[in-house]
Amino acid sequence: MENIQDYIESGILEQYALGELSPAEQAAVEAMAARHPEVREELQQVQLAFGVYAEAHALTPPAGMRERVLHNVMAQIAAPAANSTPNASLRADVDAAAQNPSAPVISTQPVSYGEAVNRTLTPAAEAPARSLWAMAASVALLLSLGANFLLYSRWKDASSDLVALQNEKARFATTTTVLNRQVGDLRQENQVLRNDEFRAVALAGTKTAPTAHARVLFNPATHKVYVDVKSLPALPAGKQYQLWALDKGKPIDAGVLTAATATGEGLQAMKDIASAQTFAMTVEPAGGSVNPTLSTMTVVGNI
Repeated sequence: MENIQDYIESGILEQYALGELSPAEQAAVEAMAARHPEVREELQQVQLAFGVYAEAHALTPPAGMRERVLHNVMAQIAAPAANSTPNASLRADVDAAAQNPSAPVISTQPVSYGEAVNRTLTPAAEAPARSLWAMAASVALLLSLGANFLLYSRWKDASSDLVALQNEKARFATTTTVLNRQVGDLRQENQVLRNDEFRAVALAGTKTAPTAHARVLFNPATHKVYVDVKSLPALPAGKQYQLWALDKGKPIDAGVLTAATATGEGLQAMKDIASAQTFAMTVEPAGGSVNPTLSTMTVVGNI
């Protein structure tokens, strides 16, 4: 079986979540996720970090915002009517004047000494006051509505900007993680290629794929194995290349190749092999097989 942790750390799950893989490569990732719960769980975590972050931090208007705005408008409309009602004593004076126009009405307004205190009020005196109250109420209502609209518009703009900033921050963090992993892989490849303890085993194409070519870097002391693909035929959906080490004629599983490795994107660390005289590569179902399918052997080479 393949090294699941190496597969998870290869960066292919992040590429899948970013939509950078071909349909065949996507199918290979989905097959791995179906076969291995740990791959499926890691893929779900990566997808959450890529796609769901924005939704989880999206801002919506506060609950009851519409009701509060409408209540404020109705209060502004009702205020002029309530404030324009004269007090009880003034209303009584006006009613009395209306019933007996010839009778004087005593005003409750303070006067200075020597001034006549008897004043006659008529219902027509209420009209200017009511008009002023209505005008003031209309101006206050318009100002309140304008201020509320401006405040709500600015709040929506700020919310949208915050969501966009959070999404950009999440994408930048994810991209940085992928780049750091790729830099680490390049450093590891450089160390392997410059290490004289590794033996380079050329794998030539078979009759099935005469133009195929790859190589294996094998360290007999540490048992480390790396594979470097030069050219391999494209695979159908649900298939993977699997490397085998033959020790005294017995095939030993050395792991499956990722979609990126199969297209020649750098070295891939395979399973440790204690001893081998030959390396070969076959086409197997996604996830690998227990025994090689000899009829699909693509490349082979002796140490």
